[in-house]
Amino acid sequence: MELTARKEKILGLVVEHFIATGEPVGSKFLSDLFETSISSATIRNEMSDLSAKGFLEQPYTSAGRIPSQRGYRYYIDHLMRRCAPESSEQYRMLSGLDHMSAAPEKILEDAGSILAELTGCAAVATTPLDNRTSVKRVELIPLGAQNVLVVVVTSTGIVKSAVCRCTEPVDMRDAELFYNIASADFTGKRAADLNIPRLQTIAASLEDKALSMAPLLVSLYELASSVADCELIVKGHSNLLNRRDYEGSAYELMEFLNSGAALKNLLRKVGDGVTVLIGRETGYRETEYTSIIEAPYKIGGHKAGTLSVIGPTRMDYARYTAVLSFMCEAVSTLLSENAD
Repeated sequence: MELTARKEKILGLVVEHFIATGEPVGSKFLSDLFETSISSATIRNEMSDLSAKGFLEQPYTSAGRIPSQRGYRYYIDHLMRRCAPESSEQYRMLSGLDHMSAAPEKILEDAGSILAELTGCAAVATTPLDNRTSVKRVELIPLGAQNVLVVVVTSTGIVKSAVCRCTEPVDMRDAELFYNIASADFTGKRAADLNIPRLQTIAASLEDKALSMAPLLVSLYELASSVADCELIVKGHSNLLNRRDYEGSAYELMEFLNSGAALKNLLRKVGDGVTVLIGRETGYRETEYTSIIEAPYKIGGHKAGTLSVIGPTRMDYARYTAVLSFMCEAVSTLLSENAD
């Protein structure tokens, strides 16, 4: 539904004032802001019409108006001014990322912490994952006579490791056999293509060495398979406790963030640009009064994961969108350089 220019002006002013102050907006206040002379009565009629159309709400009788979730949606889609982060925010984001680290998880943890700091909300990152993710390198590090560390490095830079206890000491011939299997059946293969039948076929080909090599192969398979699903990195939980918009319901939202599965489903909806989900648009009761701003980061030009800001529907969408977009670009550049 398109609104007249005057209604758009009123809606935009209500949204921006309510975001800034958290206070309902009255017609007298708005009439003072208009560049042309419009009476409070005219503005009051326009606000009543906006309320009837579902763009504004009145929290209680005789109060001013506040934006509804529909009002926020119209504001974001049609009225919100696109801007760049302030120079101080840009410096904080660029200087706060660990440019010396080759581990995507560390870079994403830094990004999440900075986003939570700059927005006062929670921030969530998903670790790199796409259909092209493959096993890039496998290492076997002795820790003792029968203990070894199995290490898997993926094409997106993710490093997974696990201590494996073998049934008998691992000698040079065992290590050589392990590397031959890894090279032939794991290195360069997509993580999504690894499965139990394939592991069973490899084990059957080993004949009398199958039993002694089983712990190593199982560890290698489990590590390689684990990168076929993303992990969540959540920062800024405590920020939600300080947002008066939740009025004690922040703990329920925090539990939702920690649950994992439902949040992953939400973050998978992100497209190529910034996506904003407002309240009921998320589809979950726990996030009925929560908005999620999410955007993808890329590795080598391909979407690899997401960064998001999560907080109450009364949030500074214009500023947070600008900050998130800038951070995604910085993370994409850094992860792409490390992957090369």
